[in-house]
Amino acid sequence: MGNTDTGYPSSRVAIPPAQPFLKSLKYSLKETFFPDEPFRQFKNQTASKRLVLGLKYFFPIFKWGPQYTIKFLKSDIIAGITIASLAIPQGISYAKLANLPPILGLYSSFIPPLIYAMMGSSRDLAVGTVAVGSLLMASILGREVNPKENPKLFIHLAFTATFFAGLFQASLGLFRLGFMVDFLSHAAIVGFMGGAATVVCLQQLKAILGLEHFTHEADVVSVMRSVFTQTHQWRWESTVLGCCFISFLMVTRFLSKRQARLFWVSAMAPLTSVILGSLLVYFTHAHKHGVQVIGELKKGLNPVSVRDLVFVSPYMTTAIKTGLITGIIALAEGIAVGRSFAMFKNYHIDGNKEMIAFGTMNILGSFTSCYLTTGPFSRSAVNYNAGCKTAASNIVMAIAVMLTLLFLTPLFHYTPLVVLASIIVSAMLGLIDYEAAIHLWKIDKFDFLVCISAYMGVVFGSVEIGLVIAVVISVLRVLLFVARPRTFVLGNIPNSGVYRNVEQYPNANHIPGILILEINAPIYFANASYLRERILRWIDEEEDKIKATGKTSLVYVIMDMSGVGNIDASGISMLEEVKKIIDRRGLQLVLVNPGSEVMKKLHKAKFLEEIGHNWIYLTVEEAVGACNFMLQTYKPNHTKDESEGWNNV
Repeated sequence: MGNTDTGYPSSRVAIPPAQPFLKSLKYSLKETFFPDEPFRQFKNQTASKRLVLGLKYFFPIFKWGPQYTIKFLKSDIIAGITIASLAIPQGISYAKLANLPPILGLYSSFIPPLIYAMMGSSRDLAVGTVAVGSLLMASILGREVNPKENPKLFIHLAFTATFFAGLFQASLGLFRLGFMVDFLSHAAIVGFMGGAATVVCLQQLKAILGLEHFTHEADVVSVMRSVFTQTHQWRWESTVLGCCFISFLMVTRFLSKRQARLFWVSAMAPLTSVILGSLLVYFTHAHKHGVQVIGELKKGLNPVSVRDLVFVSPYMTTAIKTGLITGIIALAEGIAVGRSFAMFKNYHIDGNKEMIAFGTMNILGSFTSCYLTTGPFSRSAVNYNAGCKTAASNIVMAIAVMLTLLFLTPLFHYTPLVVLASIIVSAMLGLIDYEAAIHLWKIDKFDFLVCISAYMGVVFGSVEIGLVIAVVISVLRVLLFVARPRTFVLGNIPNSGVYRNVEQYPNANHIPGILILEINAPIYFANASYLRERILRWIDEEEDKIKATGKTSLVYVIMDMSGVGNIDASGISMLEEVKKIIDRRGLQLVLVNPGSEVMKKLHKAKFLEEIGHNWIYLTVEEAVGACNFMLQTYKPNHTKDESEGWNNV
């Protein structure tokens, strides 16, 4: 819509055809909740075909199962046995971390992996309990019920919290609300996981020092106070064992990192530690000299626990709170890990299907004496390095755990708690990603602030405080991006028709009499006032520069709106106000390339008529050309209302 009456050629910015409200709403909802268009495959299919496709969608095992080969089976058996050797000691260790009976860690490594193998879309994720989720559960539930004074109720609340975590996860997947998890930024997750890992390591000082009484608080101050007020109760036997096994585990991890083909050394190290520790205690009778052991683990598969769920006040509120918090963290970790390994193997996983799979395995797990499970990084990394081909490696691992539950649990009687603590410490040290924090510092100081704030919140406050800080700062940054969008002054790149930010390209030339601004964000109520003030400040600064140099006065203000994807009523009011102020100064507002949604709303608000169709251009080059043409052809009359263009000059 250039100024055709002046003879200057220009392209027209089209106003998109009006769309019915329901059609626009349907499109918006589809883009929000169904960006991957999951129902496309069901179009024009028979009822039986739709049933088969539906089964394959919710149960991917029906998709890859018919193409399964003996070669895949060999790889998955090796991977499954390898991760089972890690899952068994980790399961026992993390259950102790959650203040739950160790056997529950084995139960949780049996049923959930079977469910995930049928419903999960990742080939590499190895399902099991995680340290951070275990710590969260112990921390939140421990404030309501003491696990030592009322262990039965504590266990039942753990099952109930797992049920609500699964319900929440499955609901997010079914209602396509997975984008909510994205509010946990990468920086927030790095800081939160590092803080949680630090707290978990500090909690292991109880077993490493052989202490019987220890604080239930998770912050570093409480832990250090508890440690150093009991120096007379430290057991040197436990400390020596702990240091030896931590060193052994760290050396094996170092070897595995140096030589990728030696991944099995690190994977087998935890089970080797359990065997060596148990034999050492058995033959030296160390359990009679202050070295604490697991004790008896009953044989048998998971007992049904559906009747143990607690749905009565006041415990139900605590269970729901615990379920929501642990469910979010488990989702964030599981999906992030799954996507990482999918990227390495160049395949795609569906985040919403993963949520449904996680939710289902936790719901059914809560019915079968399991507590919270997800896809931990350490176990999945071992699964990946072991050469797994499909999710069937989880089935192999589950079978190995089942055989352990049926026949081998008595062998863990003499396993020292200090070995379990060593396994946890070695696993947690890998979650303190200081290299990622340094990387954030180099790239984005605000991201580093998010990371370190989440870390400090966990270490000096609590896991919940750290999580809240991480989410609040991440959301605050999103709001800052929206409320304070970037605006730039554009200049002409010499010998071209290209206009770019003059700060990024110092050689870009200013156009005499013309100020070119670029807005790179939607214009909403949250940023309308800021943009009004920023635009007027740009104009004031430009006029001050012109006065100082004595050059041609400012006549045109061009606003490049190519980056403005949408605008609301407050944004339109802001543009109207800016135009009136510009008019009073004797200047002319020119718009460049408003998007389809913006043009539609400006047309409905009659702003296009107010500014004049002749002052809207398709490109900055056209707008500048037209303005220069007017400056050279006509002497501007700054006292008249130029919203009508120069048609009547």
